[in-house]
Amino acid sequence: MEADESTQDIVIVGAGISGLATALGLHRLGIRSIVLESSENLRATGFAISLYFNAWKAMEALGISQHVRSLGDRFQGWVVTPISSGNPPKEMFFPESEEYEVRCVQRKSLLEALAGELPDGTIRFSSKLVHIELSGHYKMVHLSDGTILKTKVLVGCDGVNSVVGKWLGFKNPVKSPRFAILGLTHFPTGHGLGRRFFQFFGNGVRYGFISCDQNTVYWFLTHTSTEIDKKNREKIKQFVVTKIKDFKDGWSDPSLLRILLKRCYYQNLKNMRCDVYIGRCC
Repeated sequence: MEADESTQDIVIVGAGISGLATALGLHRLGIRSIVLESSENLRATGFAISLYFNAWKAMEALGISQHVRSLGDRFQGWVVTPISSGNPPKEMFFPESEEYEVRCVQRKSLLEALAGELPDGTIRFSSKLVHIELSGHYKMVHLSDGTILKTKVLVGCDGVNSVVGKWLGFKNPVKSPRFAILGLTHFPTGHGLGRRFFQFFGNGVRYGFISCDQNTVYWFLTHTSTEIDKKNREKIKQFVVTKIKDFKDGWSDPSLLRILLKRCYYQNLKNMRCDVYIGRCC
């Protein structure tokens, strides 16, 4: 494609939650922007996100709070259980006030809610930023297909490996020695696990699960080991089961996460769908 140059008032790089929320906030004020996304469609890193008091204030300001509330069940509280024997679980129940409103929603659903409020043409897919240069008071944004955008304001919402951040001179992100394995398990007939956030910890491992809605459970495990084949799902499953073998969750033995994994990975037998993601914590 031949180089093409156009002028935009505001260019936002990255159509994740922050990029789309920024564009929507500007749109509510009558200010036009465009969002550049390198992928061909909306994509979500990870699976779910818990929204707390400050997030709901942002959702209300963006005008999508009621829609987003319909995407996830409201938490009733927490249950935190240590692996050490003799230490009972600690429970906390949330009062019915707005300060304690917490819901877990699927990231993809939240992205779609944000994108659905933007004017057509705001998001430009398959638009990968490769280079930035100054031209007077303007920023020249070079894309991989040869397109050049001239903008007064450039907003970087392109994640931990941000091209905008590197151009601004930001330091590389500090990586944690911990890794995370995340998953969503779907139950067509309902999971019956309630609406509390269950967490378990000990021996360098922390895992837990929470209901997004009556049919979907988000689960995670964080650990310090790096000895795992990230592309082999069966090995990931066995790794998780090995890491949690000493846990007793008070509900069942083996633990509920093992049940989630079993139903997740043997989807052909259980008629269920599960997605898994593994990556380094930053």
